[in-house]
Amino acid sequence: MNGLWAPGPVLVAGPCVVESDDVNLRTADALAELAVQLGLRVVYKASFDKANRTRGDAPRGPGLEAGLAALARVRERSGLPVLTDVHEAWQVAPAGEAADALQVPAFLCRQTDLLVAVGRSGKPVNLKKGQWASPEVMVAAVEKVRNARSAVAPGPSASAGPGDIAVTERGTFFGYDDLVVDMRNFARIRAAAGVPVLMDATHAAQRPGRGPAGSTGGCREDVPALLLAAAAAGADGFFLETHPDPARSPSDAASMWPLAELPRLMERALAVWRAGRERGDD
Repeated sequence: MNGLWAPGPVLVAGPCVVESDDVNLRTADALAELAVQLGLRVVYKASFDKANRTRGDAPRGPGLEAGLAALARVRERSGLPVLTDVHEAWQVAPAGEAADALQVPAFLCRQTDLLVAVGRSGKPVNLKKGQWASPEVMVAAVEKVRNARSAVAPGPSASAGPGDIAVTERGTFFGYDDLVVDMRNFARIRAAAGVPVLMDATHAAQRPGRGPAGSTGGCREDVPALLLAAAAAGADGFFLETHPDPARSPSDAASMWPLAELPRLMERALAVWRAGRERGDD
C-alpha cells in the first residue's frame, strides 16, 4: 500500500465514525462507484473511536475491536483501502493490522510517542494539521514519522517518501470558534516537508462550540468554496466526510457532505484541479 499518497488526486472520504454496517457499506459502495466513474483514487475513512469529542456524553464510535472488524468488512466488500484514526501509541499495532493507512488527528500532531509509533508501523500515514499549527510545525511532525520509519529498517527503501506520508490542511483557529484556511499552506508544506498536502473541507467548515449545548457546529454550505479554492491553490488531494443522511450522523453532522451530492462536487473539484495543473500553478 506504499504509494497511497502518490502523485495524482486522491479522495479520502467516509463517515466520521464507524456506524452500522448499513451506513458503512452503503457509503463504501457509493465511493467505490465514484472511484470508477471519475478515475479517482479513493480511500475510505472512518474512526473506530472519536476520543476528541467536545462533550463527554457525545458518541465516540464502537471501539477498537468492533470498529476494526467493521472496517475489514468495508474493505472486503468495496475493495477500497481503509484509513482510520489512532489516538494513542498502543492502538497503532492492532489498527495497523486491520487498516491500510493510519491517521493522526489534528490535536495530536505534536504527540511524539504517537508519531513515532505510526512511523514504525510501516503504514502510509496521514497527519492532520493542528488548528494552531504553522507549516513549520507540520514539517517537524513529518520528520518524526520519517525518522522513526528509517530507524526500524535503515536504508534508502526505509525512508518515507511522497507516497508514505501526507499532511492534511483543515484550517487554523481565528478567534475561538472560526477556522480559516491559508491557501498558501499547500505549497509551503509540500516544499518544506516533501510530502503531498490534502484539503479537509468538511472540518475546515466546522464552528467549534457553536452547536447545540456548546457542541461543534459547522457551515456545510462553505464546503464547496473551500474545496474548489484548495483545488485551484494546488492541493494534492481532498478529504471529505460524507454520509447518506448527514443530519443523522452522530458526529460532524453540521459540516458533513451529503453522499448523494458528492459526485457532482468532486467533478467540479477535479475540473479545477486539472485546470490549475495545466497552467502550472502548483
